[in-house]
Amino acid sequence: MPLRLLLALTPLLFTTFAHAATDCANASDQATMNQCAGQASKAADKALNTVYQQINGRLQDNPDSKKLLVGAQRAWIGFRDAECKFAASGVAGGSMYPMIYSTCITRVTKARVEALKEYLKCEEGDVGCPVPGA
Repeated sequence: MPLRLLLALTPLLFTTFAHAATDCANASDQATMNQCAGQASKAADKALNTVYQQINGRLQDNPDSKKLLVGAQRAWIGFRDAECKFAASGVAGGSMYPMIYSTCITRVTKARVEALKEYLKCEEGDVGCPVPGA
C-alpha cells in the first residue's frame, strides 16, 4: 500500500477506534457527552424512520393519505427543530449546546415514535384511524 494512501487513511482508522471506545455510561467530559447525546439522537431518528416506513408501506394504496403523512412529518420536523433550538437557547454558543440540543431531539423524536406506533395498532374497520391494519 503506498505510503500516501496509508497516511490519508490513518485519521479514519483512529476515528473508528475512538467511536468504538466511547463509554457513554461513564462520559466525564463535555466532548464525550456531546458525542453520546448525538449518538442517542441518531438512534432515535433511526427508530423514527423505521416506524415511518412501516406506516408509509401500509398507505401504498392510498396516495392521498400518503401525501398527508408526508406533510405531517415535514411539519413535525420543523416543530421538533424549532422546539429544540428554543430548549437549548439558554446555552447557545456554549460547549453544552450540542448535548442539550441533541437530548431534546432524542426526547421529542421518541415521543413521535410512540405516537406513530399507535397508528400501527389500528384495527380493520376503525374509521378514526388513518392507517389500515396489517
